[in-house]
Amino acid sequence: MHAELQLKNQICFRLYTAARLITQAYTPMFNTMGITYPQYLVLMVLWENDSQPVNDIARRLLLETNTVTPLLQRMEKLGLVIRQRGKEDKRQQIVSLTEKGHTLEEQAISTIPAGMSEEMKTCPLKLEDYQRLAEDLDAIIETLKNK
Repeated sequence: MHAELQLKNQICFRLYTAARLITQAYTPMFNTMGITYPQYLVLMVLWENDSQPVNDIARRLLLETNTVTPLLQRMEKLGLVIRQRGKEDKRQQIVSLTEKGHTLEEQAISTIPAGMSEEMKTCPLKLEDYQRLAEDLDAIIETLKNK
């Protein structure tokens, strides 16, 4: 057996497993809000800067527009966002939060940070460890995103 092919030596397995388990920890909080993790990501993008073109949202999430569009359609049916043709470029679709979408931001801020802190309370990492980890992950993403 080649050591470089052993599961214990794979960073990709650790990243995949950590991402899956973190998403799993978020799920009960999202369920109370009536949203999914991908919808939460879109909401965060729009909470930062409302009324954005679909292409900009997809770019920000490092996804293709054909992945984001069905997600936005479901969010529109839930009353979280509205999609409208661009005023200057009619081919462009602008996505904006509804009142319900704005209201979820208040629910998220009062639920999610505390909920995740509770989930991670037994983890030995400190705040500065998470900040360093985020920087390291950003370096990996930046390296691989344009490949």
